[in-house]
Amino acid sequence: MKFISPKTDFAFKKIFGSIHSQNILISFLNAIVYENQNIIQSLKIINPYNPGATNSLKETYLDVKAVLDNGSTVIIEMQVLNVEYFEKRVIYNLAKAYGNQLDVGEGYMMLKPFIALTITDFILFENTDKIITKFRLKEEAENFNYQDEFTLMFLELPKFTKELSELETLSDKWTYFIRSAPTLEVIPSSLGEVPEIEAALNMANKANLKNEELEELEKQERLIRDKKGQISLAKREGREIGREEGREQVAKQILRQIRRKFGEIAPEVQIQIEQLSLEKLDILGEEIFDLATIVDLENWLANQE
Repeated sequence: MKFISPKTDFAFKKIFGSIHSQNILISFLNAIVYENQNIIQSLKIINPYNPGATNSLKETYLDVKAVLDNGSTVIIEMQVLNVEYFEKRVIYNLAKAYGNQLDVGEGYMMLKPFIALTITDFILFENTDKIITKFRLKEEAENFNYQDEFTLMFLELPKFTKELSELETLSDKWTYFIRSAPTLEVIPSSLGEVPEIEAALNMANKANLKNEELEELEKQERLIRDKKGQISLAKREGREIGREEGREQVAKQILRQIRRKFGEIAPEVQIQIEQLSLEKLDILGEEIFDLATIVDLENWLANQE
């Protein structure tokens, strides 16, 4: 068996947002949102995934949307890439979805609570080891809620390090499924004992996909690889630019120190200093106080060559 990755937009919607996904989504939300409690009994998936209408580009950032039996609406996003202003986008999407509940003339009493669950394939909060984090509007000093209209939740996949033999809770098993499904060759017994996860794995089985679905999956996986490559290149170029700019600033500082100590220096000496590596500039910055004359400086530079 080969299983597709639930991290792609297509696969995530197919598994959690199709007309056959109600029980899968109920189990997943009870595990992640309600901390393994059997709170949700039923839900309605809004605009369910249609296998006959695949799209190569993501039309919305809200991968799956459902109305729960308690009246709350949950919007779920699977985010693979850490893009600029991502945190602001999450808040914007939640606020926009909350406000769009009302039609013209409807009163505020018609507004229902919204939960935004965002699953990230990158670490978002460096200051905590928690895998699942939850945010609400609270009074700053006494910590009581200002209504329960907004709930922001995040599931950070890289923080989850348990192996198959270590899975204990339902939330463990669902998180492992999202993180590791493509590495599986069979349905493990510890996952298969949860009927909803077994159903999700059967949906993720490549053998059960239509040709157009496989083509769509390949497009999205290629797009993700390309974007990751672009981000990696941009970071590397940024580091190189930053390093060069830092080297130039250090060279300017050292030249100022040299001029204060020796006065004006020959242009060729200045060029030699400006061409030093950052490591050698750091060494010169420490040794400059031990150089008595400009000749000592010139000898030091000659030794570096």
